[in-house]
Amino acid sequence: MTSLPTAAEVTHLHHHLLNLAGWPMNAPTPPAGDSDGLWHWIQTNHRNNCLLWAEEDLARRTQVGAEAIAANKRAIDRFNQARNDATERVDEFLLLALGLVDLHTMGSDAPVSRAPSTARLNSETAGSIIDRMSILSLKVHAMRAQTLRDDVDSSHRDASQRKLERLEQQLADLGHCLDELLAETRAGKACFKVYRQFKMYNDPRFNPELVKEAAAALTPPSAPPPTAPA
Repeated sequence: MTSLPTAAEVTHLHHHLLNLAGWPMNAPTPPAGDSDGLWHWIQTNHRNNCLLWAEEDLARRTQVGAEAIAANKRAIDRFNQARNDATERVDEFLLLALGLVDLHTMGSDAPVSRAPSTARLNSETAGSIIDRMSILSLKVHAMRAQTLRDDVDSSHRDASQRKLERLEQQLADLGHCLDELLAETRAGKACFKVYRQFKMYNDPRFNPELVKEAAAALTPPSAPPPTAPA
């Protein structure tokens, strides 16, 4: 069976990328032999979380015009969709490594699960846990920066240090949950499935406002009423 990632390996990658020059705008080359595999998608998920984080900061600005904030909001939607798509791919590759998803249905709207009927179904997928670990690593990174600021007083740095310690504990706890879920899934005691998010507001086929806009664009303008004779 293909080797599964450990929480320590995932956390190391997240922290390594956050400290990499040019990240997240310039994505580094995926690991050798994994150009479109599990680690590629873990990295892609983390990159989109980083880009999303930056846009969330920009969207809170108060001294720019509405047009700039609207651009931030659209970017947030775009990166959030990409983040969720990558999480689903992580789940597919994890389940493929475990032999618990049908290869021919990967990438479809309904990947076929091969989990044993006796396995406990976990409500959260392993990919979702990895996604949450990515976000927590961003919080740890940002809070650590607060502890090093020299433009604030010591009370701010001390409060940030306490928050940092709690965030690090949360990340460690979440990593333990990932290791435990993957171990139980490998042993046949637990399972998870690939769940499609179907974010309808991002899909022009399903968002009713976008459907109306598309219909209006196809409707020819009404002819002006005839002018009454003088």
